[in-house]
Order: sequence, then C-alpha cells, then structure tokens
Amino acid sequence: MITGPDVRVHEFTAVRKGSVLCAGAQVGFNCEVTATFVGEGAVLGHRIGVNRTILGTRAHLSASVTVAAINMTTDMRKPDREVIRRTMTGLYRCGTTQFGAVIGDETQTGNTISIGPGVAIGRCQITSGVALAIRTVQKDCTVTAPHTKETSVRRRRRTFG
Repeated sequence: MITGPDVRVHEFTAVRKGSVLCAGAQVGFNCEVTATFVGEGAVLGHRIGVNRTILGTRAHLSASVTVAAINMTTDMRKPDREVIRRTMTGLYRCGTTQFGAVIGDETQTGNTISIGPGVAIGRCQITSGVALAIRTVQKDCTVTAPHTKETSVRRRRRTFG
C-alpha cells in the first residue's frame, strides 16, 4: 500500500495490498479497498468496497457503493471469465479475469450503487440505487435507476389508531 500526504482512513477499514491512496484521499468507516488507485482528493464514503479499480481525482463515492472485479462463476474463488469492457466503438478485452472499473475525475455518486467488472465511467453523476455492468458511461451524464421515475408519494386516506 502506498499513501500520499494528508490521507485519512477511518476505523474498521481495510486498505489491502496493491492499493495507492493519493494526497488528500479520504476513506470512510467500514470500507474495503483492494488493489485500487484512489486519486488525489477523492472521497470514499462509509461501507464501500472497491476492488482492482482506478478512481479519479476528486471523485466522491457515497455510502454503500460496491465495485466488483470478477464475473459471476460457479466458484467465485476461482474466476474463469475474462473481464470485457463495452465502449461506443465495440468490445475491449481486459486480458484478465480480475478488473473492477475506471471511474473518472470528479464523478459523484449517490448511495447503494453496484458497479460490475469492466465498467468505465466518465466525469458524471450517478443517482442512488443504480446498477451498472459491462458498459461505458460518457462524461457529463447523469445516470438514474429506472425505478426512480416510477416512484410516487401519496397521502394516506386514514390514520392508524
């Protein structure tokens, strides 16, 4: 593990082998950071798991964001499928069975987000409850979960007594 100046890591957090935390990076309570590059001034909120990921400068991941680095397999301890990235121009083979995501500079997320292996995210905002897998999100976008448009709030007709 390599850490730059003014890095803050909260309690009950594990920063594992192969990780780099650049100057001013902050890692919240109860996180796991494995073989990940965390850019300068980036913030990881509480209960975050990132694995084999590149996180850009001043990116901000809110609570309960998970970045997976292997595809589903019958034995998750032994990944057997190469991670593939889908871009606008086609598919890109990562050449490894373990690769998380590339998350761009100044990207901001809501909470409870799942990011699958091979995802590339440009500078954008991702709202709460989103799940992304094998895709590229261009910069200057906002990503929302489909169910957020279907949510409605109504007043109750009666009260409990």
